[in-house]
Amino acid sequence: MFRDRLKYSPMKKWVLLLGLLLIIALVMLSAVLARIPVGDRVAVIKIKGVIVNPLPTVRKIEKLRKDRSVKALVIRVDSPGGSVGASQEIYRAIERFKETGKPVVVSMGNIAASGGYYVSAPADYIFANPGTITGSIGVIIQHVAYRELMGKLGIKATSIKTGKFKDTLSPFRELTEEEKKYLKDTIEEAYEQFLKAILKYRREKIGEERLREVADGRVLTGEKAKELGLVDALGGLEDAVEKAKELAHVPEAREFFVPEEKSLLQRILGGEIEELKLISSYSPLFYIASF
Repeated sequence: MFRDRLKYSPMKKWVLLLGLLLIIALVMLSAVLARIPVGDRVAVIKIKGVIVNPLPTVRKIEKLRKDRSVKALVIRVDSPGGSVGASQEIYRAIERFKETGKPVVVSMGNIAASGGYYVSAPADYIFANPGTITGSIGVIIQHVAYRELMGKLGIKATSIKTGKFKDTLSPFRELTEEEKKYLKDTIEEAYEQFLKAILKYRREKIGEERLREVADGRVLTGEKAKELGLVDALGGLEDAVEKAKELAHVPEAREFFVPEEKSLLQRILGGEIEELKLISSYSPLFYIASF
């Protein structure tokens, strides 16, 4: 009887509750302490989803570049690609980080294709899982014409423009042969920039001739990418962290994850809609020409 009363006594419930709260507090404290810029640290940031607005990622990398406690950077890439300019801006931010002498290691997640591979290319070392989808090296511009459909609905569209190419990719008419050539030349130029960006850091691992053979838009598994020299090793995020410590010669460094940005829905609800403003602006090439 005494034992039953002790088992359900209010005192014991309070002790259990306080113990649980203490455990939660310790977990939260350890997370906060990991972010304090004291001692050697390895920063981990994530690049997720379609690469359209590079500013949040660029700002994170720039802040870490200036942080003396950060000795290396691990980038977890899980992206199918994105716009040309945005991918190039993140690529350049990674280069600036490396100019400090700090190493950069990439860990490819489920997918790191096209622009996702572009932002990975300048890393000192690239890990991929055997089944990671990567590659898809190329540039694409797509055009959809609504002219016939609009005609059936009795709707006509008129463009007042300052130059013959200003409304190129307008969905209200077909492309002219001259426009097709102009667009082809444009994406060929961007494609050459893509190859040049890869070869700048991986020429010793995959030659230009071999790269051009596989840079035809095809996707590759992580295993195949390693065989070709597009990635350095097979492994996950923790392997990338350990490699970063090795390259930075800081075996005892603390690992910390840089907080992620708000989701698109959170930004919309909060009135922060940069992506929507950019996409809604009338500049078809901005969001259709992509890696």
